[in-house]
Amino acid sequence: MPESTAKKPSRIQRRNRRVILDAALEVFSKHGYRGATLDQIAAEAGLSKPNILYYFNGKEDIHVTLLSQLMETWLDPLVELDPEGDPRREILDYVERKLTMSRELPRESRLFANEILQGAPRIEPELHSHLKPLFDEKCAVIAGWVAAGKLPPLDPQHLIFSIWATTQHYADFEAQAQILLGPDTDPRPRAQAHLQAMFGALLDLPEPSANG
Repeated sequence: MPESTAKKPSRIQRRNRRVILDAALEVFSKHGYRGATLDQIAAEAGLSKPNILYYFNGKEDIHVTLLSQLMETWLDPLVELDPEGDPRREILDYVERKLTMSRELPRESRLFANEILQGAPRIEPELHSHLKPLFDEKCAVIAGWVAAGKLPPLDPQHLIFSIWATTQHYADFEAQAQILLGPDTDPRPRAQAHLQAMFGALLDLPEPSANG
């Protein structure tokens, strides 16, 4: 007889894993990896600590699972940058997709930011194997647009860094924005108009003259 395959998790087991991961996302996004505890995750999930450990081997296992699941979602906006599209429109659409992500996935953004601030100890292999090749590919696309005269002479790598910095700010520094703009103010509609205008102007800059 062939070896029996692993039993598929039940509906309750799948639900409990989702509940644990959602609770952990909330805890990690608030407290970071070092500040988070299994007791906090259990309390947020409404489950016992032994129940948490039935599904995961510990805090690091939960954290790595969340980061691994996040990576594909995190890369999607950059994946959609189309080499065959209009360069200016493609970049402005990328800005909008990243800003939308900061609005819809603020906890995920903070989870990712906290991991990077710690030196990426748990996600570094994913950065090398997934993010780096995609980043290099899209930088080459932008460099090709610049070389073809379709964009001003911008640095592709630092253009992408600038987009990340300005869009993810609204998730990673949400508390600061609420204090400065008011707790009931959603900054993203104004941010969308501002970033589209700012990057639009940047993409329209003429090439600097030899005399500066």
